[in-house]
Amino acid sequence: MVRLVLLWTVVLIQAAFLTLPASGQAPREITVFAAASLTNALQEVGEAFAKAGEARVKFSFASSSTLAKQIEAGADAQLFLSADEAWMDYLDTRGLVAAGTRRAILGNRLVLVVPADKPVQVEIKAGSNWLSSLSAGRIATGDPAHVPVGKYAQQALTNLGVWAGVEPRLARADNVRNALVLVERGEAVAGIVYGTDAAVSKQVMVAGMFPESAHDAISYPVALLRPHDQGGARAFYTFLSSPGARAIFTRHGFAIR
Repeated sequence: MVRLVLLWTVVLIQAAFLTLPASGQAPREITVFAAASLTNALQEVGEAFAKAGEARVKFSFASSSTLAKQIEAGADAQLFLSADEAWMDYLDTRGLVAAGTRRAILGNRLVLVVPADKPVQVEIKAGSNWLSSLSAGRIATGDPAHVPVGKYAQQALTNLGVWAGVEPRLARADNVRNALVLVERGEAVAGIVYGTDAAVSKQVMVAGMFPESAHDAISYPVALLRPHDQGGARAFYTFLSSPGARAIFTRHGFAIR
């Protein structure tokens, strides 16, 4: 009986060791927090990474502000991709970004969208009366108080001299994809979103593009989060700049930095 117990003990210990990853081996799953506008492109990048024999990537998509606050509160994310530099700054100044891993990898365009069944074409520039081409009703974008697309939108509208006219009409969404949904449902007559968001919806059309000079450059920084700057997380971080990943981002309409 004693020998049988000892034998089973040895078997169980061996089984336990076999289920543990070897030293330096990539974990079976990587958790990535990313801006909502990256949803479609990053899901495809994650699939390509897994098909290459690497770890599975689990994504959490939301507003950059929401994700940054969750990370600050202790959420177990290994990488963060923000839709602006400010929310990466927020984590960096709190010592949560792994040293030397922050870099800008993507860019985007700010566009005005309208429902596809109510097409409008406008030229967006300072001093123009393009707002009069839109029907009466709400204009959706991210909340400028904390959502990157809303902050870019406020900058652009202010610099073009029309913020005072738009602000009372603003439908403030908690992320850019929810702003897009408001236009798709007809709950807003127009929306200010990224060009990549407009491209994924058949229910909206681009009515005009905002001059890039009217707002800060749209920048997507990525960084590893402490203490996850090794193993599978590091491998995915590197993969984001690979030719394969860049081709996916380009196909989805992002600019490569």
